[in-house]
Amino acid sequence: MSDKKEKFDLNVHTARLLQAEPFFAAFSRRINKVASNIVPTAGVRVNPTTQKFELFYNPDYFNTLTDSERTDVLKHEFYHLIFEHVTSRKPEDVAPRIWNFATDLAINSHLSNLPELCLKPGVGPFEDFPTGLSAEAYLKLLQKMQEEDDETLSDASQFDSHDDWGESGETGDQQEQANDIARERLKDYLKKAAEEASKGNSGWGDVPQDVRKDILARLKTEVDWKKVLRYFIKTSTRASKALTVKRLNKRYRYIHAGKKVTRMARIAISIDQSGSVTDEMLSAFFAELTKLAKLATFTVIPFDTRVEESLIYEWKKGQSHRTERVMQGGTCFDAPTDYVNKKGFDGHIILTDLMAPKPKASRCQRLWMTTKRYALNPWFETNERVIAIDV
Repeated sequence: MSDKKEKFDLNVHTARLLQAEPFFAAFSRRINKVASNIVPTAGVRVNPTTQKFELFYNPDYFNTLTDSERTDVLKHEFYHLIFEHVTSRKPEDVAPRIWNFATDLAINSHLSNLPELCLKPGVGPFEDFPTGLSAEAYLKLLQKMQEEDDETLSDASQFDSHDDWGESGETGDQQEQANDIARERLKDYLKKAAEEASKGNSGWGDVPQDVRKDILARLKTEVDWKKVLRYFIKTSTRASKALTVKRLNKRYRYIHAGKKVTRMARIAISIDQSGSVTDEMLSAFFAELTKLAKLATFTVIPFDTRVEESLIYEWKKGQSHRTERVMQGGTCFDAPTDYVNKKGFDGHIILTDLMAPKPKASRCQRLWMTTKRYALNPWFETNERVIAIDV
């Protein structure tokens, strides 16, 4: 019989490790987990191609940990995402190593079963640091420590990988837009995890009360509907990938072939033609669609109680279209849903006042856009995203 340990597969154990943590369990299901010997311990990042969150972990390292240590390492990495350390730019004129220490100290204040060598307030060189501060507050303490005695920090070591934080693979405005998409995805994940935690018997598990309040407060903040539109279109996009040796894989050079990605998205825009959908609302929506045509080709579907196929048109890149009302009647959401389901679109956006019965299920992700007035008083309840347009 061999004494060699079986390779640790985090995907097999995650549900068991987070059984007593409903919030983290719900959040974890939405994070891709990738085994890799490139990272010595673990780390999280935003995939530069998909803008989805990934957790890289070293199976050999996880084999050395107890279950309680594995659980806290998972929570440590998820906290980096929750606190937006991964999707925000690092503070200017700050050494990355010091900022990394600050983020770890902020997170580890909330964890009691971490492995050795993890930085913790009140322990080792940080014995005078109070617990429960933000990363920005710990950064100030670390900068003061560095000014007084630079040797103290030289012996400290970073526990996990913080590579690729705030990096999307793009530059300038494109990178900021990619980070915006990742942040919108994060809000969506947090909302769903918070809803699951609130319904369960175990509640939020060991998530501290102040962290819970912070998460819920962030979910209540005003949403930029233009960013949500970009996020929706990006996440509806189907990626056609082909392996190629001409383009190196940036993370695993000469190990895995690179990928050439061609993005194609077919988005249906269904526009409610009833009179309660105002001209101002239509104008604001069309103005943003003109910009978003750079990301996808839209099929515009006017509807009332039916879809008149002769009025449907394709909105291609670089085109502009005049806002106009071409039908006038009641509202039935089954009509555009049937059409979109039949034609196999990647995403479906419905501009409406929500004043009609709940429609049948959609085969692709569906987004509802309306005004604040109707968003607060919808005819039906839905778990799908509802965004209010300011007009």
